[in-house]
Amino acid sequence: MAERLERPSIFVSAGESSGDRYAAWFVEALRGRLPDAHFFGCAGERLREAGCEAVVRSESIAVVGLAEVLGEIPRVWRQYRRAVSEAMARRPQLAVLVDAPDFNLRLARHLRRAGIPVLYLVAPQVWAWRPWRVRQIRRRVDRLLCIFPFEERWFRERGVNAEYIGHPLVGRVAPRFSREAFFARHGLDAQRPLLALLPGSRRREAAMNLPPMIAAARRLNAQSIVAAPAALPLPEVSIPVLRGLTYDALAHADVALVASGTATIETALLGTPMVVVYRVTEPSWLFGRLLVSTPFFSMVNLVAGRQIVPELIQDQFTAEGVAAAAARLLESEAERAAMRANLKEVACKLSAVSNPMGVAAERAMALLAVPV
Repeated sequence: MAERLERPSIFVSAGESSGDRYAAWFVEALRGRLPDAHFFGCAGERLREAGCEAVVRSESIAVVGLAEVLGEIPRVWRQYRRAVSEAMARRPQLAVLVDAPDFNLRLARHLRRAGIPVLYLVAPQVWAWRPWRVRQIRRRVDRLLCIFPFEERWFRERGVNAEYIGHPLVGRVAPRFSREAFFARHGLDAQRPLLALLPGSRRREAAMNLPPMIAAARRLNAQSIVAAPAALPLPEVSIPVLRGLTYDALAHADVALVASGTATIETALLGTPMVVVYRVTEPSWLFGRLLVSTPFFSMVNLVAGRQIVPELIQDQFTAEGVAAAAARLLESEAERAAMRANLKEVACKLSAVSNPMGVAAERAMALLAVPV
């Protein structure tokens, strides 16, 4: 055993862009404790940059929408079989699975059968939809690490070895430039309110969300910018697109229109008043409504336990509706101040005493039977 742990092999699998980012931070934290460890698995750009060998690229398994999955099954299945084959051939001492439950819970079955300990980082949101999957988690996962405070109790009540570690984004979300420098750098008018548009991090969701966002922005008395990841393809738009500057765009905006997802948490941590929007294809929406059982769509409202930000989803996501919700915030400092106070409450709930990735690394070492 000692010889195996001199250079432990650790399988890591992340699907979404946010999961890829969290996985990269985890690898960096664990490498600080085990500098000779070798990481391989399903990796996106950030995880690859952190030194994880990609036997499968996360980009090759990303799919948006339930109905859209059907046409992508052959491609995703090939990548899944490749990941299983590599894991079974190399027999790592630990597997760390990050979010992406449709892919990772299936992987967990093979890993657990092979006697490989499974640490699941970022609990699948089975409390929101398809709750029966908790049985799979209970059988296939040795330790589940939650990043939202209400999750630990929910999973523990159902027999899962779960622990809340805090949200990884807390303490990491901050602008690089001052408001003055940001406005000057991008030719923005400091005397006019700024509206930031965040349509999502994937091509299909951005294509669905961006046109009505821009149509809403045109109805408002504000200057607008689109904040997007550096590599995200976007349709041609008539307003400036800022790439790789999402935190600056959010921090210095008066109001943001944000596609539901991790970006809503980032916006909350920066304290920027927001309107949450989202749209999928009609078949995905109809199918998804049969499976989802939460009072809200945005994680900000779920963490708060009440609606503190407006949500305009699917049929409610119209240019007129979004413009009206954003106008109320843009035109009232009192409304913005009240929302900022509520967002601060959410940020406090997401904080933890210890560094979440440091805790995750310690739990990994415990499963590797390495003294912490």
